[in-house]
Amino acid sequence: MTSASVALRAAVHAALRSDSGLAAVLGGSHVYDEPPRNVAFPYVTLGEARLSDLSGDGGTTQEHQLTLHAWSRQGGHREAHTIAGALLQALDDAPLPLGGHRLVNFRFSVADIRRERDGRTYHALVRFRAVTEPSA
Repeated sequence: MTSASVALRAAVHAALRSDSGLAAVLGGSHVYDEPPRNVAFPYVTLGEARLSDLSGDGGTTQEHQLTLHAWSRQGGHREAHTIAGALLQALDDAPLPLGGHRLVNFRFSVADIRRERDGRTYHALVRFRAVTEPSA
């Protein structure tokens, strides 16, 4: 059986690639686990994940913290904020299918939007929190 974290990441990736609102903002399904060389802006990458054990009764309840990165060079913060909003629309409380696991909840946690050191790239870090448990 696939681990809950691998299943969650795959479900998030699939949901984002198929979301028409996000595709409209990005100009296509520009969502990557690892972006291709010389990728065109804007795009989204799946980022860091943190996994914690929430089990209290001998079960395997897990908390997942997943960071998504949105990258823009449109000029100013606006596009990065718009992409972050599209990520929220696509994922907050989404009923993501996880083979072999049950998604208890999937919620937006926090977003940070900043200009990178090069002075022209804007970077939005959008974090979500999920809780999973094995399927019955």
